[in-house]
Amino acid sequence: MEGYIAKSQLLCYVRSRRMVSVMALIVAVVLILQIFTLPSRISISTHFPSSKLPASDVGSSQNTDFYSQSLRLGTLPLSGDSQNLIDSIKIFKEPDHGFSIKEMNEKLEQDEDSDGIIDLDEDEEADTEFAVNLEDESMLKTVKDSEDNFLLIEDGMSKENTPLLVEQTRITGNEREDIERTLSVNSGNDAVFPVPISSSTLQNQKNKQALVDGASMSSETLTTILHANESAANTLRKKKKLEMPPLSVSEMDMLLLKNRASRRSMRPRWSSAIDKQILAAKKEIEKAPPLQNDQLFFAPLFRDISKFRRSYELMEKTLKIYIYQEGKRPIFHQPLLGSIYASEGWFMKLMESNNNHYLVKDPRQAHLFYMPFSSRFLQLSLYARNSHNRTALRKHLKNYVDMIAAKYPFWNRTGGADHFLAACHDWSLYETKNTMDHSIRALCVADLGLGFQLGKDVCLPQTYVRSPKNPLKDLGGRPWNQRPILSFYAGSLHGNLRSILLKQWENKDPDMKIFSPSTFHAEKNKMNYIQYMKNSKYCICPRGYEANSPRLVESIFFECVPVIIADNYVPPFFEILNWEKFSVIVPEKDVPRLKEILLSIPESEYRELQIGVKKVQQHFLWHHKPVKYDLFHMILHSIWFNRVYNIKPR
Repeated sequence: MEGYIAKSQLLCYVRSRRMVSVMALIVAVVLILQIFTLPSRISISTHFPSSKLPASDVGSSQNTDFYSQSLRLGTLPLSGDSQNLIDSIKIFKEPDHGFSIKEMNEKLEQDEDSDGIIDLDEDEEADTEFAVNLEDESMLKTVKDSEDNFLLIEDGMSKENTPLLVEQTRITGNEREDIERTLSVNSGNDAVFPVPISSSTLQNQKNKQALVDGASMSSETLTTILHANESAANTLRKKKKLEMPPLSVSEMDMLLLKNRASRRSMRPRWSSAIDKQILAAKKEIEKAPPLQNDQLFFAPLFRDISKFRRSYELMEKTLKIYIYQEGKRPIFHQPLLGSIYASEGWFMKLMESNNNHYLVKDPRQAHLFYMPFSSRFLQLSLYARNSHNRTALRKHLKNYVDMIAAKYPFWNRTGGADHFLAACHDWSLYETKNTMDHSIRALCVADLGLGFQLGKDVCLPQTYVRSPKNPLKDLGGRPWNQRPILSFYAGSLHGNLRSILLKQWENKDPDMKIFSPSTFHAEKNKMNYIQYMKNSKYCICPRGYEANSPRLVESIFFECVPVIIADNYVPPFFEILNWEKFSVIVPEKDVPRLKEILLSIPESEYRELQIGVKKVQQHFLWHHKPVKYDLFHMILHSIWFNRVYNIKPR
C-alpha cells in the first residue's frame, strides 16, 4: 500500500513538473513574441504592408440614417470589421508642426518679379514663390490652433518615438540633399527613392553593434532595426517592379484599350437606378452619329469628336455630384489658387461654387461623389519638415475615408469606384495609395511607372496661375511666322534628364535657347520668361523629379508648341485628345538629337501644330465662373468619361 502511495506521489510530482515546464515554455514563447513582434502597437503597422491589412467588408456599413451620424473625425462611428481593425488605435490631436497665418502667408507668398525665371517644379525650395488667394484670411486656419484636426495613429506613438521606417517614396528638393548628407545615399539614383534608415552604411554599422549589445538594447530598438533591414530589401524589389520601358503614344493607346477591357472594377454591392442611367449613357456614346463640319471644335484635335460631343452633352444633361461636407479647413474645402498646385484649388473652387448645376444635396441622387481635399495643404499641415516620414498624411486620408464609409452607405456600395478626387502635389500617388486607389483620381503626377492607372485615373493638368485675380493675364503669343527662336527652356537642375539637357545644349547653339537659372538671369536684359515663350516656336517641357511640369500648360497658354520629354507621362485628357496634332513628344534618350528632330519638322507641319495649340487652348484655361468646354469642364468630363467606361452592372 505504501509503495502504491509512493508511486502515486512520484507520478503527481512528475506531472506537476511537466505542467510547470509547459507553462514556463508558453510564457517564454509569449515573451519572445512580445519582444520580437509586439513591443508596442507601433510595430504592428510595420509587419504588414498597408495593402495586406485586413480590410473592412465593403458591405458591412449600410446605414441609411447617415444624416444622424457624428461629423467629427474624433468620434468615428464604425462597426463590424472596420471597428475591429482600429480597436487598438487612438485618435488624437495632431502634434504641433503646423503653420501660423503669418508663416503660411510667407511660405505661399509669390515673388513679385514676374520677369525672372520661376522654378516651377521644385517642392520645398520654391515655396517662397508660391501664391495663395488671401481674400479671406479667416479661411486659413492653422493646424496648430484648430480643434478639428485629428490624426489617426497607433497607441504609443509620439513625436519622440515615431517609427524610423519610412515607406518607399520619391524625394524632391531639400529633402534629397538632406538625405544624401545624412545617409550617404548615392545621388545618381533619381528614380523611386527608398528611405529606410538602415540604407546607410553608417547606420548598418550601428545596427550590427546594437545587435552585439542586445542585452542592453530595448525591444523597440531591436524591432525597428529588424524591420528597417527587411524593408530595405522590400523597397528595392518594389523599385525594380515599378520600372517599365518607355511607351510610345501608340503603345499607350493599346494599353488604354487593354485596361478598359480588363479592368477589375468592383461590381456594386446592390443595384441602383443611378447605375442604369450611366450604362444607358455609355450605349448612347458608343452609337454617336458622325458629325459633319463641326463649328465649335477643330476635329483633328480629338480622337473621336462625335463621341466627345455626345459624351459631353450627356454629362451636362445627366451627371449629378454630391460633395462631402465633412473635413475641416485648411486640408478640406480650402482652395489654393496661386501656386504650381493651383489646379486642385481651382477645380475645388469651381466644384463648390453655388452656380454649379451638377451638384445635388441628396447623395442618393448622385452619380459621383467628390472628396474635396487639398494635397498641398495636407502636406503643409501634417508633414514635419525634414522628417522624411509621410505616413501621417496617408493615415489622415484613411481616417477620412473610414469616417465617410461609416456614416454613408455609398462608399461601401462600390468600394469607392464612384468617388473622385483632384490632387496636384507630388506625393498624391503615395497619399492615396491603397485607401483611394479604387476611386477616380485626377492627379498631376500622371506617371505610369509610379502607379497611375490609365483609363481609370485622370491626368490633372498642372497649371501655374500667375495672377489668381486675372487667370487669363498675358494670354496668347506671336503668330506662327513671327517666332524667331527655335526652342526655349529655362529651369533648375531637377532630375537627371535636365542635367543632360543643359549639358548638351546650354550655350551650345544659338537656335537652342536652353538656360539654367544663372545663365537665364544673365540674358534677362534681352527678354523675360514670358517673352521667350511668346517668341519661340517650340517650348521644351522636360521632366524634373516628376514627369509632370507646369510648362506644358504654359506653352499652350502662350501658343508655343510644347515638346514633351517625359517617358511614360500620360498627357492631360489622353482619352479624348490627339496630342500628336498639337505637340511634339520626344523620348528621353533622344535629347542629344533634339535640334535634329525639331528641324526635321516641315514648316507646313509646324504651322498645323501651332494652329492646333491655338485651337486647343480654350480647354486649358481657368475662369472664375465655369465656361463651357473650359479646363474645369474638361477635367470633370474626363472623370465622367472614365466612370462611364469602367462601371460594372450589378
